[in-house]
Amino acid sequence: MALSVVDALLPDGTRTTLRMDGGVVVSVGGVPEQGDQILDAAGRLLLPAMAEAHAHLDKAFLAETVPNPTGDLMGACDAIERHRDRITLAETEARAERAARLIAANGATAIRTHADVTVENGMMSVEALLAVRDRLRDVVDIQVFALCGWPSSTDEQQVLIREAIRLGVDGIGGCPHIEDDPNGVTDMLLELAGQADLPLDLHTDETTNPEKFALPYLADRVLATGFSQHVAASHCVSLGMQTEREQQRVSELVAAAGISVIALPSSNLYLLGRDQQVAMPRGLTALKALRSAGVNVAAGADNLQDPFNLVGRGDCMETAALMVMAGHLLPDDAYLSVSSASRRAMGLPEAAVRVGAAADFVLLDAHSTREAVAFAPAGRVVVRAGNTAFTPGANS
Repeated sequence: MALSVVDALLPDGTRTTLRMDGGVVVSVGGVPEQGDQILDAAGRLLLPAMAEAHAHLDKAFLAETVPNPTGDLMGACDAIERHRDRITLAETEARAERAARLIAANGATAIRTHADVTVENGMMSVEALLAVRDRLRDVVDIQVFALCGWPSSTDEQQVLIREAIRLGVDGIGGCPHIEDDPNGVTDMLLELAGQADLPLDLHTDETTNPEKFALPYLADRVLATGFSQHVAASHCVSLGMQTEREQQRVSELVAAAGISVIALPSSNLYLLGRDQQVAMPRGLTALKALRSAGVNVAAGADNLQDPFNLVGRGDCMETAALMVMAGHLLPDDAYLSVSSASRRAMGLPEAAVRVGAAADFVLLDAHSTREAVAFAPAGRVVVRAGNTAFTPGANS
């Protein structure tokens, strides 16, 4: 059945009717047809739905279970490994589903989550997240990326990552910058993803140390190999520590390679810069240089109430607000980073008020995009694939 959203307020101040059928927008500004399901927007703001481009659903809500006294990145990584005995398959699945439903109810119709694939963790995270992905297919689109542990070149780790591929993950991830041979690991992960015909999303340069800088090599190799799948580089913090000239050079290289950069302000602002109390680094990538070069810059929340980020609401609007306050983006651009840019980074079709676009939207009690980002109003109506997925008061 087609869905018509009537009396919807658009960001430019106009009101319109949007008709959707078969998961796409079929008319803008017309009238409902007989038999349509009618959703009265009553003048509420209609925006393209959000997408969570970078999550760790397997770690969500572990803040009380897995303490991180040092509060920094390696402290969080060590804490997870030290407390693996407290984490079970069943409770990982339950926490992940709770987080996914929360993110979806807040207006995200797609989520990319990384799943730890380590010797200590085995396939537990992969199995839990694949189960949640499949169970919630009618609620939210979930992409599960196998996050290769380190050192990733060992035979045991290689067996594990190939098993994750066999089980049906949607993409490959890794952390080349923390390994002994970042370039070699980058080559290995590109080759592995290419063989499996899967997209690649690497945790890249999650550090304020300018000497740790693997992003240019990734861009070079994507260009040299002609890697055909989508590539994303998440974090890219040390790019922000380079000179402006170097930021420009590398940003142009990343743009030429077609790599999306996913900024993760909440976790990086929390974890990074603690060892420098004077003129503390911001823990953000070089947003201005990347955007000026034409790079697709998305933004995600990363972690949700776990050792890597003790807070978080499971709401992409929170990330958008941080992109305004910490990233100095205008509100419209900040919202773009958690909606259209995130969908593009995830290889998804654009959601927009345009015939033929994906029919994924969110209705909010706001008069402008700026107001929506500022207030993050509750009671949102979420439309996914042309169907109402969440309405105020619905059980999420």
